[in-house]
Amino acid sequence: MNTDPRPVYARAAEQIAALVRTVRPEQLSGATPCTEFDVRTLLSHIVGGTRRIAVIGAGGDGLAVRPFVDGVADDGWPEAYDAAGGEVRRAWADDARLDAMVRVPWGETPGRNALSGYVMEAVTHTWDLWEALGRPLELDPDVAEFALAVARVVLPEPERGDDVPFGSARPAPEGADAYERLAAWLGRRPPAVG
Repeated sequence: MNTDPRPVYARAAEQIAALVRTVRPEQLSGATPCTEFDVRTLLSHIVGGTRRIAVIGAGGDGLAVRPFVDGVADDGWPEAYDAAGGEVRRAWADDARLDAMVRVPWGETPGRNALSGYVMEAVTHTWDLWEALGRPLELDPDVAEFALAVARVVLPEPERGDDVPFGSARPAPEGADAYERLAAWLGRRPPAVG
């Protein structure tokens, strides 16, 4: 991909921030479509993954950053996410970071590809959180289309093994929107569209 993913990442981040602000403490132990995470663990992963891509953007070793955070108070998730998001904006501000080779969990790649991959992850987990919270706000379809395009490039085969952190692709329901198609491509079980 030769596009600059920063504008899409910024839109995805704004959407996540708005969604995180809707989380109520009684929802933190609720289930999510990401079956190994409850809402609290998903928030921990969203913030931890955001911190990781900030370190990668700054030229550091993102793999040394645990993709989860601990010690966030039940009402502290919006501030934790906002702080991590600010780190990302600063880390990726220099255009040269887009062409710099960086190391991410799936290998060594130019920064633009790494950040595009993190758009895919952020948008996927946005959908997970959105579903878990009962769809409290409208989601931006354009960021989902971008994330789906990335997913089809980085995970072109629908069958996936144990070494891939996403399940095998599932069929998307007829009439599915971009989020539901992305969720299905990444192995989530999207709800029936009605």
